[in-house]
Amino acid sequence: MNKQVFTITVFTENKTGLLTRVVSIFTRRHINIESLTTSRSSLEGIHRFTIVVLVEEEMVKKLVAQLEKQVDVLKAFYYRDSEIVHQEIALYKVPTHAFKNGDRVERLIRAHNARILVIEEEFIVIEKTGHSTETEALLNDLQDIGIFEFVRSGRVAIVKPMERLNTYLRSLQENYIIQ
Repeated sequence: MNKQVFTITVFTENKTGLLTRVVSIFTRRHINIESLTTSRSSLEGIHRFTIVVLVEEEMVKKLVAQLEKQVDVLKAFYYRDSEIVHQEIALYKVPTHAFKNGDRVERLIRAHNARILVIEEEFIVIEKTGHSTETEALLNDLQDIGIFEFVRSGRVAIVKPMERLNTYLRSLQENYIIQ
């Protein structure tokens, strides 16, 4: 079997220490987490973990099963990239003087569909949203002019197959409200 990129979504209650327990499931199996994002979900009181891993499908099935055994984890799913819409956000801090030498940097920003967020005396902050390959491409192009700082978020993802998730969330909301 071949390793593939999978995005795991985990719906949880918002409890202290849950992040540690979730991450330990991956650590025990020596699986590197490529990306991890947490946020509240569309349902009040329910949080969502979005975790990206590079593993074989059998392993991702085991991970999801193990995640669901955790107290405070309500449900976990896994998806291939073709089943989700995903993005990341990257910020780049570049020297202001790079903009004083013609319009090269401006053309670069436009070519990458990026935008300027902040202009300060010493630096400019550029924002780029996209897949990791796109944010890396802009980083590589900015290396020539100099870069003070670079940071990229974890993946945020929306699932394409609606019925499975919607049905589950509806039942979850009904059960959560009843309790």
